[in-house]
Amino acid sequence: MKKIPFYKMQGSGNDFILIDNRRSVLKGTALADIARTVCDRHYSVGADGLIVIAPSRKADFKWRFLNADGSEAEMCGNGSRCAARFAYLKKIAGRQLSFETLAGLIRAEVGKNSVKVQLTGAGALRMDLKVSLDGGTRTGHFINTGVPHLVYLSDDLQAEDVIATGRMTRYHALFKPAGTNVNFIQVQGRRKLAIRTYERGVEGETLACGTGSVAAALVAGTLGLVSSPVQVTTKSGEKLIVSFKRDGEGFTDLFLEGDAQVICEGNLYI
Repeated sequence: MKKIPFYKMQGSGNDFILIDNRRSVLKGTALADIARTVCDRHYSVGADGLIVIAPSRKADFKWRFLNADGSEAEMCGNGSRCAARFAYLKKIAGRQLSFETLAGLIRAEVGKNSVKVQLTGAGALRMDLKVSLDGGTRTGHFINTGVPHLVYLSDDLQAEDVIATGRMTRYHALFKPAGTNVNFIQVQGRRKLAIRTYERGVEGETLACGTGSVAAALVAGTLGLVSSPVQVTTKSGEKLIVSFKRDGEGFTDLFLEGDAQVICEGNLYI
């Protein structure tokens, strides 16, 4: 069997398996199959996603990000923070670094207790969408922060049926063919909100979602409910800081900041 070194890391409760593939240790293996195998929490290490580090000609490295179901995603906010710390620890890059994703070039700064990443931007904003669900219609707000997100405002976050409503929304005709991640948020102050997220690719609620937290802050900012910087409390209880500037109908200077920690390292036997 092939022996493959790996790190397992977490960012705000989102956990990932990271593999340095700059020397083609995964050559001849299908990444989707590996993701499904190693992310299984019963038969392998278990994680929300797989991050594969590859060489780049225009940045410190390039990544491939795969969800637990084997699907490839353009971007992952919490995963990007883990990738940045991984690159620093493995001496792939310094504390100031950049890397390629399908969503564009991501810049990051690795600190002692946190990692700050600058997202490529946000777009496709669609406010006040009427989403028909079993039992009625709900108003949501759509934005793409590297991956698609729908945001529902909530008066009682703990009472939300995230799985049922999230699944119906994720596969709704409004968001075909790609589908969407689904966020439920409750504003707690001018610079505070709480969030719960149903993630496509994981097909369930996760403890945190970085791009979802950014989407939540931008939507709440557009509605005039919060101002930058925004502290976002995730399902895990960890807090992320989202900062941004409004630029007409768009946004600039998008940053996501929070911790990213190594859980363990070892070898996978594929």
